[in-house]
Amino acid sequence: MEDDGARAVQDQWMSTQGLARYLHIHEKQVYALLKSGRLPGTKATGKWLFSKRLIDAWLEDQTRRNLAEVRRRSRRSEGALLAAGSDDPLLTMLIAAAGRSIPGGAIFSAVTGSAEGLRALGEGYTDVAWSHLLDAETGSYNTPAVIGRYLGDRETTTVHLFNREVGFVTAAGNPKGIAAVSDLVRPDVNFVNRQEGSGIRLLTEARLRAAGIDPGGIQGFERSVCTHVEVGLAVRAGRADAGVAVGAVARLLGLAFVPLTEESFDMILDRETFFSRTVQSLLDILQGEAFQESVRGLGGYDFARTGRLLT
Repeated sequence: MEDDGARAVQDQWMSTQGLARYLHIHEKQVYALLKSGRLPGTKATGKWLFSKRLIDAWLEDQTRRNLAEVRRRSRRSEGALLAAGSDDPLLTMLIAAAGRSIPGGAIFSAVTGSAEGLRALGEGYTDVAWSHLLDAETGSYNTPAVIGRYLGDRETTTVHLFNREVGFVTAAGNPKGIAAVSDLVRPDVNFVNRQEGSGIRLLTEARLRAAGIDPGGIQGFERSVCTHVEVGLAVRAGRADAGVAVGAVARLLGLAFVPLTEESFDMILDRETFFSRTVQSLLDILQGEAFQESVRGLGGYDFARTGRLLT
């Protein structure tokens, strides 16, 4: 068992400025949170210090509290559902289309990453989880063995939504010639990562392990954002040379794209929710020619198995 001393050595500590960067907020907001007593921190030689391990735990607790409150409020609207998990530009468009087309069938979705979305579903905080977790042993996505780690005893079904292209997003023309994970350790390459627990982050880490690459040697690996679009914007603004995202983001922002893999993006939910009017209408929209034609310009999506029950 790891003792407190060992944990302290391994922990990472941040100043108020460092925490502001980590949370993507202004430093004044850090002091406001401290003043309200909501932020875990400690003073040393007159300066505030924050444990990354405790901050991550605090963020997870805040996310679950917020999900529970939104779910409670959503119950006031018949047909409304609460979802959490992965992020995708096409999913955002689908949820918006459903909101316009389904009377009272709003879907409130939180971007938490696949793992946290599944965990929230397993603990009863949400109705739906969006996921694209790879089973390294089988090469398939969202297998019972993988999603079962997060769902506990909850019985669910997995519905395929779409396949999507995932790869490196780089500056237009790919001026640094980034083509493989081995390029990420180069001293002239600055990386932008996704948040811990996201399917993209787990995929990136799996690829690095397979190549025998230590993430500690990658500039920017600990800097993370929460969406595919944020990855693209960081590259477009010159704050990063590369990140992993869907090909649609590269096309939307005029960036270069180097394909890595094709993923299965799925919806996990219980059978009662699956047969709800909102979910059935959502699938009707996604399978419809009108919606698919409207998103065809994004490129990199495949609807051949849309709506298929996987488990």
